[in-house]
Amino acid sequence: MRRFYLFSLIMAAAVLLSSAIAASAQTGQLRGHVVIKQADGTSVPGAGAQIDVFRTDLSGEYPTKADKKGQFVYAGLPYVGRYILAASAPNAAPSALTGVRVGQDIDYEIVLGPGNGRRYTKDEAKSAVQPSAGGATSSTGGGESAADKAKREELAKKNAEIETKNKKIEESNKVISEAFKAGNVALNAKNYDEAIKQYDIGLAADPEQAALLTNKSAALKARGVDKYNAGIKDKDAAATESAKADFKAAAEAANAAADLLKKEPAATDPAEQKQQQANKYAAFSVRAEAMRLYVTKTDPTQADAGAAAFQDYISVETDPAKKSRAQLDLAQMLLDAGSGDKAYAEYQKILAANPDDVDANLGAGLALFSIGDKGKYQDAANYLQHFVDKAPDTHKFKIDAKAILAELKSTENVTPEKTTPARRKRP
Repeated sequence: MRRFYLFSLIMAAAVLLSSAIAASAQTGQLRGHVVIKQADGTSVPGAGAQIDVFRTDLSGEYPTKADKKGQFVYAGLPYVGRYILAASAPNAAPSALTGVRVGQDIDYEIVLGPGNGRRYTKDEAKSAVQPSAGGATSSTGGGESAADKAKREELAKKNAEIETKNKKIEESNKVISEAFKAGNVALNAKNYDEAIKQYDIGLAADPEQAALLTNKSAALKARGVDKYNAGIKDKDAAATESAKADFKAAAEAANAAADLLKKEPAATDPAEQKQQQANKYAAFSVRAEAMRLYVTKTDPTQADAGAAAFQDYISVETDPAKKSRAQLDLAQMLLDAGSGDKAYAEYQKILAANPDDVDANLGAGLALFSIGDKGKYQDAANYLQHFVDKAPDTHKFKIDAKAILAELKSTENVTPEKTTPARRKRP
């Protein structure tokens, strides 16, 4: 029987379709607290302190107020921005920090000394964090006592330490920001080699940037598709193998991004929850497609990992059409990987909701047929016949399905069973 030959006509695909690629821009949380050093040496929370976040790589100012504990939170600022964080309060000198990073779960501390309550402008904050300005500034009156001088110097030392630490972070942020922007430009121009190079530069500065990992995966996936298509067309085995390496690398990058996002603490603020979901959607959708290609073209043993990736994506997809497409893609991936039983189970889920879904009927029939268990051939024939009855003549697999049905009849004496539609009960 030509079972495997006919089956391969349907399952083999010479050319992969390249999906649209969009660079994902993500945002994260920025939080911290204000401490006010009083004249007597005690420290108190900066309740109601004025907080100003100034973006330095682009135009942007984000004012807010600290709560009664001196704490503040920004729910969604762009990951790749460069920021100065300034604080001021009545009877205190303003202070500023540079090199501030978003989405790193850092609780930034701003310490204010005695002063006149002045609030920094953006230019003043930028000047205050320059090396020549000696970091954060404070205001003191004349006739400073030895004790006040010691307190001021201690405060200046602490701010200098914070400034040094944040300066390193700022330098890293600059590298990440520039690499992210350059990578996205290259990705949207389909210059995948350059995009991957730029994302790697950013990841060298910080390997735990989910946005960089997600977009790197998208670039690797797209480059792999181009190589694979060219390899099939030109019968170039080397190009095909290179494509498989890209699919593997794309899956690894996408899995790393997903793992980072899953480890983030669950947001409680509604705006932050919305952004967290958006970030996961971008990463999970790219990961599902990357794993599909990796499983079907490189390593079928990773079918279970691919299924888990699809389940993550389906859990965050809200568009009914896209969710249905993902369910079919999951089942098809399992079928292509040789997991007929698992593929059949996924097709059954689809058919439970829509018994006339032509692709699910085709897939269910092929899944049972691929197992090679003759006891399942009858059900396979029934599904394939239902597909033939419902599918338009233009469906690319209709002729092949008819050929399999003919083979089942001639070699296994299996013909589709006639089914009688269930009568609708009277109301």
